[in-house]
Amino acid sequence: MSERYATIAEQLTRWHQDHLLAFWDELKEEQRTRLLDSLSDSVDCGALDEAFRFAMATATSTKEDLNELLKPLARERYLSVAAATEAELEDLRQAGLEQIRAGRVGVILLAGGQGTRLGSTAPKGTYNVQLPSGKSLFQLQAERIRKLQQLAGGDGRIHWYIMTSEHTHTETLDYFRVNDYFGLPADQVRMFRQRSVPCVDFEGRILLDEKCKVATAPDGNGGIYRALKDEGILDELERAGVQYLHAHSVDNILIKVADPVFIGYCVRKEADCGVKVIEKVQPDEAVGVVCEVKGKYQVVEYSELSSETANRRNATDGKLTFNAGNICNHFFTASFLRRIADTQMPLHVAKKKIPYVDTATGERVKPTAPNGIKMEKFIFDVFPLAERFVALEGRREEEFSALKNADSAGIDCPSSVRGDIYRLHRKWLIKAGAVEVLDAADASFDCEISPLLSYAGEGLEMAASGQSFRCPVHLTGADERQAL
Repeated sequence: MSERYATIAEQLTRWHQDHLLAFWDELKEEQRTRLLDSLSDSVDCGALDEAFRFAMATATSTKEDLNELLKPLARERYLSVAAATEAELEDLRQAGLEQIRAGRVGVILLAGGQGTRLGSTAPKGTYNVQLPSGKSLFQLQAERIRKLQQLAGGDGRIHWYIMTSEHTHTETLDYFRVNDYFGLPADQVRMFRQRSVPCVDFEGRILLDEKCKVATAPDGNGGIYRALKDEGILDELERAGVQYLHAHSVDNILIKVADPVFIGYCVRKEADCGVKVIEKVQPDEAVGVVCEVKGKYQVVEYSELSSETANRRNATDGKLTFNAGNICNHFFTASFLRRIADTQMPLHVAKKKIPYVDTATGERVKPTAPNGIKMEKFIFDVFPLAERFVALEGRREEEFSALKNADSAGIDCPSSVRGDIYRLHRKWLIKAGAVEVLDAADASFDCEISPLLSYAGEGLEMAASGQSFRCPVHLTGADERQAL
């Protein structure tokens, strides 16, 4: 212990981080071991100092004004689902199902976050938004994978890779084990951890979360690329024959996991990197837009758009010129992921209120204003590295409803995502031939259809044709308890 302590103490002193050992004399042996483990696992002072200086320089430098450089996505690299014919979409769907049937498709789920803004410290994927079924985000997505495999036929598996963080890994793994992986074979689900980065104050001094533990945060969804390599996932993809990956965030309750139309479109276009977007209809909507800049594709944050650029509209159809709203929904080839695995990703500074232990007083402080920074990488920062990039525009009401806030926010919250599911599933029933779906006075229009019964509205004719429904409606799959 003494030799290990001496080595770490020397490094901390050299980089002016020796305040991290301020409480060493009062720590018990177990706590000392925990602190040294924390410092060994997450702190490389030299690399952290370099990263901090680079991130701060980037954050404070004058950014190039992109507004005169932006071009909308080229038509030959962009398809709108709303503008395509049913025959075109069915052709792409069958192309995607063919890849699934052959076992060439995998899914990467970005699930490193906790439901902090929802009032929960549990992994966000475990959150139950109070649908009639009581299913969590993880369960809904697992069941969509099961149904899609059934639709594809054959023996092809959709390999599911779930990226967790140090804050969610153990609890996520336990959650899946307790729930028997929601009907999927355990060896079809692979969890791996993204890296964590120490939180620092505005001078680059590392913060203590406890007297015996460094304050850390996940390195952002852009940490996926390094984690895929370091955790051996890239080699596993090759061994499993997985060539195409659908990557998405955990909090979109309407996500079409491994959407065969998206997969089919990207494969047909021979894309190495692709993105699914939704149409941005309000100029001030707080979503980034996918654009072309100097011949490369990238996401431009809404805060970087001038009012003039954000409000620009096409003369032909009156739509916003820059309307390809980014929703963290991506396609990659396995070969692309291997090619860019060692790329030095840009670091983005996020000023946060970070609880910390004051090394002068020993008291734990919960700040009321931002007191430090977290350094994050963004998943879309690799778009300019793509040799062939494409985009598919989905329908917002069918593809995107984010769970981020508590109900008190009134938007992107449990009640709003429930409503979006109910509206979509009601629409499915009407399209399948239901005569009417009536509201009940005490239940609004609660209408839920299990993913095990239908992936995207298909196959409901037998249950719906000529029928009248009165909410609440809960249609389940063959291996679930039937209830109406």
